[in-house]
Amino acid sequence: MKALGRHLLIELYDCDGAVLDDIAEIEEHMRTAARKANSTIVNSTFHRFNPYGVSGVVVIAESHLSIHTWPEYGYAAVDIFTCGDSVDPWKAFEYLKNVMKSKRESVFELQRGEYDKVGIGEMEGVKVG
Repeated sequence: MKALGRHLLIELYDCDGAVLDDIAEIEEHMRTAARKANSTIVNSTFHRFNPYGVSGVVVIAESHLSIHTWPEYGYAAVDIFTCGDSVDPWKAFEYLKNVMKSKRESVFELQRGEYDKVGIGEMEGVKVG
């Protein structure tokens, strides 16, 4: 089934709490993950919560990567939404699980904008109707 985009919903468990609470490190890791996926970074914004935790997003030309961390639980929720055939969200996932030192992961992939549902013909991505 062809789709406009791929969206990974990622749960990272038993991560390094110090990494999850470092806003500069999280932003650099998310930007590096975007580059590893072969995407084009447009902008990013991150926020550190008090007493702990980081949330942020890297906007890419092909969609976005976002993260929300709970260092006190060693947990991070990550979304990687990419469009186009040249971008590989799984490369970003592999990088992030390693740098966050995750011991367990759960990933669910959604197809976004399925061709048949948005009226795009399967042949050559031609719009139908």
